[in-house]
Amino acid sequence: MPRHSILEYLENFQRPDTAYVHRCGYRSYRWSYREVAEVAAQFARELESRQIGKGDHVLLWGENCAEWVAVFWGCILRGAVVIPMDRTAAPDFVRRVADQVAPRLAVCSAELGSVLASVPVLQLEDLRELVGNYPHSSYPSPGAQRSDIVEIVFTSGATAEPKGVVITHGNILANLETFEPEIKKYLKYERIFHPIRFLNLLPLSHVFGQFLGILIPQLIAGAVYFQETLNPAEIIRTVKDERISVLVAVPRILHSLKEKLERDFELAGRKQWFEQQTQRAAHEHFVRRWWRFRKIHSRFGWKFWALVSGGATLDAETEEFWRRLSFVVIQGYGLTETTSLISVNHPFRLGRGSIGKVLPGKEIKLDESGEILVRGENVAAGYWQGRKLQPVTAGEGWFRTGDLGELDAQGYLHFKGRKKQVIVNAEGMNIYPEDLEAALRAQPEIRDSVVLGLERNGNAEPCAVLLMRDSSGTASKAEAAIRRANAALAAHQQIRRWLLWPEPDFPRTSTQKVRTNIVREVAQQELAASGKTPSPNTPESTTAQSPLGEIIARITRRPQQPLSSGVALEGDLNLSSLERVELMSALEDRYQVDLDDRGFAKIKTVGDLEQALRQSSAGPASPGVRSGPDREAKAADYHYPRWAQRRLARWIRRAVYYLLVWPATMLLAAPRIKGREQLENFSGPALVVSNHITYIDVGFVLAALPPRLRHGLATAMGGERLLNMRRPPRDWFFLRRWLYRAAYGLTVALFNVFPLPQRSGFRESFAFAGRLVDEGSSVLVFPEGERTPDGEIHNFRSGIGLLATRLNIPVIPLRIDGLWELKRDGRRFAGPGKITVTIGAPLRFGPAADPDQIARELQLRIGSLDH
Repeated sequence: MPRHSILEYLENFQRPDTAYVHRCGYRSYRWSYREVAEVAAQFARELESRQIGKGDHVLLWGENCAEWVAVFWGCILRGAVVIPMDRTAAPDFVRRVADQVAPRLAVCSAELGSVLASVPVLQLEDLRELVGNYPHSSYPSPGAQRSDIVEIVFTSGATAEPKGVVITHGNILANLETFEPEIKKYLKYERIFHPIRFLNLLPLSHVFGQFLGILIPQLIAGAVYFQETLNPAEIIRTVKDERISVLVAVPRILHSLKEKLERDFELAGRKQWFEQQTQRAAHEHFVRRWWRFRKIHSRFGWKFWALVSGGATLDAETEEFWRRLSFVVIQGYGLTETTSLISVNHPFRLGRGSIGKVLPGKEIKLDESGEILVRGENVAAGYWQGRKLQPVTAGEGWFRTGDLGELDAQGYLHFKGRKKQVIVNAEGMNIYPEDLEAALRAQPEIRDSVVLGLERNGNAEPCAVLLMRDSSGTASKAEAAIRRANAALAAHQQIRRWLLWPEPDFPRTSTQKVRTNIVREVAQQELAASGKTPSPNTPESTTAQSPLGEIIARITRRPQQPLSSGVALEGDLNLSSLERVELMSALEDRYQVDLDDRGFAKIKTVGDLEQALRQSSAGPASPGVRSGPDREAKAADYHYPRWAQRRLARWIRRAVYYLLVWPATMLLAAPRIKGREQLENFSGPALVVSNHITYIDVGFVLAALPPRLRHGLATAMGGERLLNMRRPPRDWFFLRRWLYRAAYGLTVALFNVFPLPQRSGFRESFAFAGRLVDEGSSVLVFPEGERTPDGEIHNFRSGIGLLATRLNIPVIPLRIDGLWELKRDGRRFAGPGKITVTIGAPLRFGPAADPDQIARELQLRIGSLDH
C-alpha cells in the first residue's frame, strides 16, 4: 500500500539501536534512533513556539551530524520546508538564497551563523540544550501528503539568481518505495552481519547524501558514521576501528584511496609485485581474489565489503581496481531533479562499467543525440527561482538531464558525458572531453586533467588543464605526455592547447566535482595573457596562478593576501605553531593527502608547501609528506597501548593503587586537599590540568580527585621519555635495557600513561585522548610540558587550548603546592598537610575559542588558586 509521506518512516526511529556517530575534533558523539526522534519532536515544538508552520522555510547549514538529521525531521513534522545548504557554500551565495526563500529561521554551525544577520539563528551544536525543556513525547503528525514540499535544494552558485530544486514527499517516496521491497528480501541475511555500518562522506545537503545517510539505513536499522576529514589514512582507520561495512563517497575519494594503497606499496618497494597481483586477479573468482588480497582486507577490517559511489561518474579504472581487490563497487545515476537515483547497480548483480539498470517506476529514453530523458513521480516538482515555482519537465512530462547515455543489450545504462560539455570544432566534429581526459590520465606524469572547450576564431577547440605528479621539469614532461595522448586520439580530438594548474588540486565542490567555471575563467585569462597562437603540431603551454591564500586566511582569521612561492610561513605570514598544525589538517582534508608532523615542520615557504603537496601523489618522499621509512619510524616511535584500557588491566590498576600507591602517598606527605567540593556533582569525563614539579605529581593528583574520576584517569607523559623507556639505545648493557622496558610496562599499566610528544607527532596523541574520553576516561595533562626548574608556574603550551576545544569536555584546573620545597631540600618525606592540592571549578570552552587564549587563561586560573 503506497505511503502518504516519508513521516511514516519515523516509526523506525523508535528503536534503541545506534543511528548516528559523528566524529568531531577528537571526539565521537553517538545518537540512537530514539534520541533522534525525540529531539526532532522537541525541535518541532520549538518551531511551533515561533509560529513557524506548514510552508514556512527553515535554512539548515552545517556539518553532517545527528543534530542535522533531527532538524530535518523536526521541520517535516511541522510541515516546514527545509532549505539545506552545502557546508562549503560561499557566504554570498547563502545570502542570495536567503533573499529568495525568505527563511523564518536558520539553524547553522557556530561559525556560520553570523553570515545571516537578518534571520533568527540557532546554533546546530547546541540543539539538544536549546530544545531540552520541551517534552520528549512524539509530535502529532500534520497529515502530510505526497504533494507537500519537503525541501528546496540549491545546488549551484554560478548564476546571479540561484535556482533551487523543489522536492516533495512523493518525489522521495518514488525512490524509497522502490528499494524497500528489494531490501526486505535480504534482511534475513543481514542479521548475520548486523548492524550494517555506513561511513557516509557525502554532504547531507545533497539528495544522494540524504538517501544514504537518512533514508536507506533506517530500513535495516543500520548505523551511519560521519567524519569531517577526507584524509585517506583517516578514512581507512575509521573503516577498521568502527567496523564499517559500506563506504559512501564521491568518485574522487575512491580514487584517492586507490592512490593511497598504490603509494604505500611503492614506498615499501613492492609496486611491481602489487601490479602483478592485480593483473592476475582480473579473471579470478571473487573468493580467490579475496584470498589474494586478504592483507588489504585486514587493513580495512573484516566487515568492510562495499563502496557506494555517487555525486559524479566513477572512472572505469578505479572501479576495476576495487573489483580486483574483491570489494563490491556500487554506482548509480541520478540528479537532484530526479530525487537522486534513476538507475543503480544491484550489489550482487553488477553491470561492470555501467551505471546500472533503470529502477522500477521510472521511464527513460534517449533522444536522437543520445541525451537521457526521464519521466516518473521521482522527477522534482519544479524549480524555485525568483520566488516563483517554474516547471522542470518539458513536453509529455519528460525531464531532459543534459547527460548523454547508451543502453546495452542487457539493459544497463552507460554514461557518456555531459551534453553541454561536448566540444564542436571547426569541422563540425563532436569532441567529448571525457575521452580526452581518459587519454591524459593514462599518462604516468599526469595526475588529473580537465578538458574545456574554448572559443577560437568563432569555433571551439579543446584545451587541457593539467595536474602533474611531479613539479620538476614539468613543462617538458607535460608536452611529452600530451604527445603520447594525442597518438591515442583521433585526428579531430588532438590537444593543441594546454596549461598547468600550479596548486596540488583543482577547485572542487563538496562532492569533489571540479569547479569548471573557475578553471575556465583562469584558463581564458592565462591564454589571453600569453598572446600566443598555437602551432598545429606543438602544444602550447601556459602556467596559471592560484595560491593557497584562501585556506591560510581561514586558518589565521586574517584577510586573504596574494602569495608567492617565496613567502615564508612564519616570517611573512606569522603562522604560530598551532596555526601550522591547523593548516596541516586543513591541507590533508582539502587535498586528500597524508602529511607528517615532523616533515611538515621543515616546510618554510609557500613554495615548499606546494612542492610537498604535489609530490604527495607521486609517492617519493618530500618535506612534510610521509615516506615509507619515515612513516614506519613514526608508527613505532609512539605506542598507544590499548591493552591498558581493558577491564582486567583497570581492575589490577585499581587494586595496586589502593594497596600500594595510596598508602605510599599518605606515608610520603598525607596531602591536604582543598576545593574537592567543586566536584561534588561532577561525574566526568574531564580534562585535568596541573602544574608540574616532579615525576610523582600523578600520585598527588590521584589522591585529590574523587574516586569516580580517579579510577578512569589516563595520564599524558612526555612521549620522548616514554620512547626512551620503551626502546632504550641498543648499545646499552642488556640488563639496563630490560630494566627500562620493565619500567615502561609498569608505568603504563599502573598509571594508565600514554605518550604526548613535545616536538612532533602529538596529533595522534590528541586523537588517542579523544578515544579515551569517548570510553568515559578523564585525561591528565601537565601543560608546561616539563618540570618546573624553580618552583614557579611557567608558560602553558598552546596545545592544551587545542585539546580543550577538540575534546569539548570540562577542564578541571589543579595546583600542587609544597612539593617543590620538598624536592629543593632533597627530603623524601613531608609532614601531614605540608603539601596542598587545590582543585578549581570546572571550566568550559567553546569549540571556536582561541587555543592560545585558553592556554593563558588556564595558566592564570591555576596560578591564582588559593593555597
